[in-house]
Amino acid sequence: MRWLRRDSEPLWKQGENLAARHLKRAGYRILERNVRLGRFEVDIIARDGDTICFVEVRTRATGDPVPPEDTIRARKCSHLRAAARAYIALHPDPEAYYRFDVVGIVLPAGGRPEITLYKDAFR
Repeated sequence: MRWLRRDSEPLWKQGENLAARHLKRAGYRILERNVRLGRFEVDIIARDGDTICFVEVRTRATGDPVPPEDTIRARKCSHLRAAARAYIALHPDPEAYYRFDVVGIVLPAGGRPEITLYKDAFR
């Protein structure tokens, strides 16, 4: 009998799981993950004190020459802003502040992941 092996999680999924754990350790409370808002998606929506954070996670393998956070272009920023507006319309909180954070993750084969949190990344 031949056993099927479950493929390991895709790189992006591993990154999002690591980012969620990292954010929790940093004191964030995860509100939602992989949220579709209209045509756009937000990887993680979390609360950091009195601030709602829309978090974009970028994951790369070690061999990639460009750091993960440098792959976010103006178009992605505008998509995240549109998604944030939709989320705020659905979940208004007049007491909350809002910001965009980025978690950059480099996953070296067999090594420790390098995780960097950029708060208020789209100022």
